[in-house]
Amino acid sequence: MTARVTAASAGITDLLLQWGGGDHEALSRLMPLVYAELRRIARVQLRHEARGQTIQPTALVHEVYLRFVDQQRAGWQNRAQFFAVAAQLMRRVIVDHARARQAGKRGGSAVHVVLQDADEQSATEDARAEATHAADMLAIDAALDRLTAIDPEQARIIELRFFAGMTIEETAHVLKRSPRTVKREWRLAKAWLFRELGPAR
Repeated sequence: MTARVTAASAGITDLLLQWGGGDHEALSRLMPLVYAELRRIARVQLRHEARGQTIQPTALVHEVYLRFVDQQRAGWQNRAQFFAVAAQLMRRVIVDHARARQAGKRGGSAVHVVLQDADEQSATEDARAEATHAADMLAIDAALDRLTAIDPEQARIIELRFFAGMTIEETAHVLKRSPRTVKREWRLAKAWLFRELGPAR
């Protein structure tokens, strides 16, 4: 990690602590520092949607900013935690958007996404089968809610890996777990999710 990156992370953490301590202006000072990364996360999330989706990364980031403004969140710890929460909010925005689109179509075709893990090799038939598994966003959201009731940490791993595009190491840092543990739980959680969603449509 370079000195510049370390300094930037420290600045973000300081602003998070100020914001969590009640300084509402700290969020405005924070956003220019995190905007590029939020757009990257937004692109990761939106690439899972099928063609025809209408929400754009910039609009998604702006909606997340408004949701941050509407809540006073205490207990901020660091940069990684902030981006994990941002990814969670993006999931809620996309799900709300998908639900509104589906309602507007009066039961028409659902918004679809593709479950895939870009940094894993598909050397076996099972891995290739897992690489492209289509399911609509609302079904994934409902399945994650069910997984949360069974195993909250596995659901969190799915959210961080799939929705935020975090690496195993980044996910381990957020969850304060070893990379080996996260990798094992990621495989179990993903297998559960694929089974829950059923065959690709």
